[in-house]
Amino acid sequence: MSSTQPKERSQVKAARYYDRGDIRIEDVPEPAVRPGTVGIDVAYCGICGTDLHEYLDGPIFVPSAGHPHPVSGESAPVTLGHEMSGTVYAVGEGVDDLKPGDRVVVEPYILRPDVDTSENNPTYHLSPDMNFIGLGGRGGGLAEKIVVERRWVHPVGDVPLDQAALIEPLSVGYHAFQRSGAKAGDFALVGGAGPIGLLTCAVLKAMGIQVAVTELSSLRRQKALDTGVADHVIDPATTDVTEEVHRLTGGRGADVAYEATSVNAVLDTLMDAVRPGGVITVISIWGKPASIDMQKLVLKEIDLRGTIAYVNCHPQTIELVREGRVDLAPFITGTIGLDDLVTQGFDTLIHHNETAVKILVDPRA
Repeated sequence: MSSTQPKERSQVKAARYYDRGDIRIEDVPEPAVRPGTVGIDVAYCGICGTDLHEYLDGPIFVPSAGHPHPVSGESAPVTLGHEMSGTVYAVGEGVDDLKPGDRVVVEPYILRPDVDTSENNPTYHLSPDMNFIGLGGRGGGLAEKIVVERRWVHPVGDVPLDQAALIEPLSVGYHAFQRSGAKAGDFALVGGAGPIGLLTCAVLKAMGIQVAVTELSSLRRQKALDTGVADHVIDPATTDVTEEVHRLTGGRGADVAYEATSVNAVLDTLMDAVRPGGVITVISIWGKPASIDMQKLVLKEIDLRGTIAYVNCHPQTIELVREGRVDLAPFITGTIGLDDLVTQGFDTLIHHNETAVKILVDPRA
């Protein structure tokens, strides 16, 4: 006699965030491909600074256990990972512009269903209850498979999948460039040569902007030089950054500056180094209030701007890579398996972060 019970879905391996300092590698049910969604075999997922913040100080974006997110309906434990690339293995009913085998990346938003996410809305990323796939629920890239709404899946063509995993953080830099209003021929000062700082430099260089970066770590300064994303690399421990920027700009100061450290001293330096009427764009996530010299802000008429994530810019960012204007390969400093996520991934980036830019996780390794 045949069974009438539904067939049990197979299991996939995933990194699950339970609480601060508590990440477990577990088997979870394979996600179901529903109408309007895309099933993706994850190839690589980057470890983001936000993931580290969740591990050290969270939950922040992750909804605490028993307090489900109002859109995803999920709370801890959730699957982590939002910097992902992979290959389509299935498409749901109604998806006719992607097919199995396509290489893709994910724009990892969780938004209310009534939010207009078209090109006509430049602020969908600022809508109430915004969160991210891989933080607020709906699976994550630190798993063997994920199912994502078609709107958030972007084909990357022939971009290698390891490099494609960096398109999400590169999009952060691209949106910061957009927010700053920088243009070809400008002089930019980037505060911090961590992953986001370096990738922001890469975008600025691709746009014809002269780039200087200030960074304490000798290894990160060398990475900025080796990758060619900065024209000038400044060690603030030995060089007065403001004096050097004024020397490089004929006494004018930087046209635009980007804060990518969440360190108050760096923000202070940018305030001094930009020209009167210059723009400072703050990219980093701050865990505490900052102090600002309001007199400098007023007397120099500095324009201080914030930027979060990205909006309608994944296609342009992907084209920068496909056209060869940004080379992502040099920023990949290691690849590990899911079982080594904490010991070789998180621990390295927390305790020896000057030795790595972007560590990728291969969920099937």
